Amino acid sequence: MGTLIGVSVFMPKITFITHDGERYDVDSAAGTTVMEAAVKNRVPGVEGECGGACACATCHVYVDDAWVARTGEPDTMEEDMLDYAIDVGPTSRLSCRIKVKAELDGLVVRIPERQP
Repeated sequence: MGTLIGVSVFMPKITFITHDGERYDVDSAAGTTVMEAAVKNRVPGVEGECGGACACATCHVYVDDAWVARTGEPDTMEEDMLDYAIDVGPTSRLSCRIKVKAELDGLVVRIPERQP
């Protein structure tokens, strides 16, 4: 297997802010999910117990207002699962349903105080 030398790979940065204000800035590969970035980087408060199958709501986050349009709206399955999340708000999303892409570089999400 060959090695690419001198090639930089763009990794969008995501900022996670916990309910008590602690910030976690992580780089994530495009094509993964915001949940995967949180779990891989051990961001507290994002559990992802179902592994990203949209079956548990333990990856609930609040998308910063400036990023809502770029992350899109929840689909029907996600809306159904958000019924199981705690303290759902207008910008609530399941982070397993937000795909990381270059346009999301700088994304800010807040983590609720607790997950179901």
